[in-house]
Amino acid sequence: MRSIFLISMAIGFAICAGLYMVSAPIAIFLALILLALLFVGIMDMMQTKHAIKSNFPVIGHFRYILEAIRPEIQQYFIESNIDGAPINRNKRSLVYQRSKRELESLPFGTQEDVYKQGNEWVCHSMYPGKVADDFDRILVGGKDCKKPYLSSRLNISAMSYGSLSDRAVMALNKGAKEGGFSHNTGEGGISEFHKQGGDLVWQIGTGYFGCRTPEGDFSPEVFAEKAQWENVKMIEIKLSQGAKPGKGGILPGVKVTEEIAEIRGVPVGETVISPPSHKEFDGPQGLLEFVKKLRDLSGGKPVGFKLCVGRKSEFLEIISAMKSTNILPDFITVDGSEGGTGAAPPEFSNAVGMPLKDGLSFVSNSLKEAGLRNEIRILAAGKSLTGFDMIRNFSLGADIVNSARGMMLSLGCIQALRCHSNHCPVGITTSNPSLVKGLDVDYKSQRVASYQIETLKVVKSLLSAMGKTGPGDVELSDVHQRQSGGGYLTYDKIYD
Repeated sequence: MRSIFLISMAIGFAICAGLYMVSAPIAIFLALILLALLFVGIMDMMQTKHAIKSNFPVIGHFRYILEAIRPEIQQYFIESNIDGAPINRNKRSLVYQRSKRELESLPFGTQEDVYKQGNEWVCHSMYPGKVADDFDRILVGGKDCKKPYLSSRLNISAMSYGSLSDRAVMALNKGAKEGGFSHNTGEGGISEFHKQGGDLVWQIGTGYFGCRTPEGDFSPEVFAEKAQWENVKMIEIKLSQGAKPGKGGILPGVKVTEEIAEIRGVPVGETVISPPSHKEFDGPQGLLEFVKKLRDLSGGKPVGFKLCVGRKSEFLEIISAMKSTNILPDFITVDGSEGGTGAAPPEFSNAVGMPLKDGLSFVSNSLKEAGLRNEIRILAAGKSLTGFDMIRNFSLGADIVNSARGMMLSLGCIQALRCHSNHCPVGITTSNPSLVKGLDVDYKSQRVASYQIETLKVVKSLLSAMGKTGPGDVELSDVHQRQSGGGYLTYDKIYD
């Protein structure tokens, strides 16, 4: 191909020379184009990094151009309404429509293959139930909690400022205020952008950002001051997350601006490492003692922990420690391995941790066996977007559902899959001022609130159709799943 390229260039210049006698301007213009192509081709042949460009000068660039726009081609021209990943077009459109309060009826029947393996449904009742008016609220706070929190059934899951832009955080928090639900800060700490009036769940990760000493240890004094802020309603200790269970994170020094440094309590310009484990404890009893410590320091607010279930024996050890110490968390957040908006190595995202349905049912059933289920609220986080997703989670044991990607879609996320690149085209997961500028806080906050409100309306309708009076009435036997061979099983036969 190198020889063909050089011969083509020579022929091109010969044509330009002949054309010069007829029309000099056109010949000069074409010659300049050929010179540019020749320069690119020579540079391609001289470089050693890319074999394709070296062997196929100039035209080899088309491979990289097509690769760069492949996600857009796939999303807009190839994928169907039901096979897109990680979230298909039908579900994305549903979130958009609810956030805008547009017509969301489905014409001409379902597009799903209701007979395919894994398809799920609930059965309606001939006698629809009257759902309680307060079905969308539940009190979080156990026997040692002095300031229980009346939580919504659907809230914003953990996403840190830094991973999200300032305007995205402001829109989410303002939406939480307008809709009357809570906003989890993520482990990056509480920023000024979180203070738009919405209720906060302050997440404490392994880096103790926002409540740490200069050496990176937990600071009781700093925590106590912030934990008693009025807008902080609950505190969540993050043990692991669905995107990368068992792995910490790294914030490059170039991203540690003065603002980020002040929020997180770290030095400006220095790389910040979130270790995979906590310094404050190294076992079940230590975890529970830390729960009690944070609850006391916060003045008695609900304190719990978040995890993606790994080894079952380790969670059972926590339950044993609960019984021996008589220290109970007020809530447990179960994240699924399919959850998480954060970027992570593919091996962690694809092959580490227990999926939500398995983890959620295990945690709920384990607490029931120990006689502790009624003392502890369970929050479910992991790719929940629709009313049916919430019903399914309720059946598996959840009291409350947290959504991250649903809330991002309500902000206007188009699933460009560039969250980790700082090039988010809609200004949600980027710090680029020119991209963030396009996100209107007031309008997007209304969309966030509308999505949450409209989704809960559908949940109420589903509960009524099932003959239920509230989420607590939903049982494992209410959800059916198609099996191979055409039959089906209810969840109580699958998640024992």
